[in-house]
Amino acid sequence: MRLLYVVQRYGREIAGGAEQHCREFATRLSARGHTVDVVTTCARSYVDWANSYPPGTSEIDGVTVHRLAVAEPRDDKAFGLLNNRVPYGDPFVPFHLQLEWMQAQGPFVPDLVPWLAGRAAGYDAVIFFTYLYYTTWAGLPAAAGRAPTILHPTAHAEPALFLPLYDTTFRHPSAFAFSTEEEQALVRRRFRCRQPAKVVGIGVELGEDGAADEGRFRAAFGLGDRPYLLYVGRVDHAKGCDELYDHFVAYKRRNAGALALVLMGDPVRPVAPHDDVIVTGYVDDQTRTDALAGAVALVQPSYFESFSMVLTEAWARRRPALVQGRCAVLDGQVRRSGGGLPYRGYAEFEAMVDWLVAHPAEARRMGEAGRRYVESRYDWDVVLRQYEHLLAGTVGRWEPEALRLAGGGRTLVR
Repeated sequence: MRLLYVVQRYGREIAGGAEQHCREFATRLSARGHTVDVVTTCARSYVDWANSYPPGTSEIDGVTVHRLAVAEPRDDKAFGLLNNRVPYGDPFVPFHLQLEWMQAQGPFVPDLVPWLAGRAAGYDAVIFFTYLYYTTWAGLPAAAGRAPTILHPTAHAEPALFLPLYDTTFRHPSAFAFSTEEEQALVRRRFRCRQPAKVVGIGVELGEDGAADEGRFRAAFGLGDRPYLLYVGRVDHAKGCDELYDHFVAYKRRNAGALALVLMGDPVRPVAPHDDVIVTGYVDDQTRTDALAGAVALVQPSYFESFSMVLTEAWARRRPALVQGRCAVLDGQVRRSGGGLPYRGYAEFEAMVDWLVAHPAEARRMGEAGRRYVESRYDWDVVLRQYEHLLAGTVGRWEPEALRLAGGGRTLVR
């Protein structure tokens, strides 16, 4: 098939969840013989969307990438005022303010709609990643009448999802690709959409046990033989990291011992120094693998997730997980897998950490259960077979809008 992905940022060095999700599918489908293009922006940072890459066409790992310029960097002050008023303010926000918010949020790419209007019909399917940004909100309607479309919403119960601005967005796709059962249920409840869909998830590299070197990680960050909890991802308030830090500091005040917390990722703002908290900054994949191998548990504190790739990576390494129980997706994943424990608030956090530290054999069995779960559901071959089935069905069912409105019969797929 000839496939086009539409996403707000794209590149090997871009670590955002939806962007990495998109790149994995695009690269792997190209390797399976599909012709894969991506249309994206020239932005590298989601904070300001400033143009960092040159506009034009290039190739990354067998995928043809078309970059369009962002009109201007985001004005954080103006956007902050709108953001407080629109998704986080009065539920009856005038529609014109919602439109202003969408453009201010960015990335505003004026050339995207005409680009899709002129080229979408040349693809067997056009696939959009994440509902939130202008690239999907404006791009999906431009492509929907010209080619079969699939939306990976990467949706969670955040205030923006409930804006009327998105009511029509979820009517346009020919089909949905969901990451979890909880995401599918949320979107069905919110938008009452009934298009075909499949919960395909995101694949994970199962890896070989010998590929990790726990000692190398410990030596690099001065951990010695200390037990440690591990967080992996952007160190950001929006990811629950401030609450995790506060919980852990409170835990250490109440519980003497050697336990440390490792925050592995770039901090959005400086983390207050603490003798038992190690901030690594950005690390490469091998260092992350080494760190997972020795962790008491992975901690995933986010309230807003549509999947959590790092959770399945931890299970692939047979590590148990301690997750935010108020996030339906994370709670559902650990309950289905048996690979971890959910917590809600500090008291449960303390009790779960105590249990994991005191019961290493049972914790190892949780990690093994997580491994079996990802082997059965998230091995890349399993995921891609399901995904290709969704693609084929979506293309096979699609009719051009003009023919459908005219009442014509089914058409042959290109």
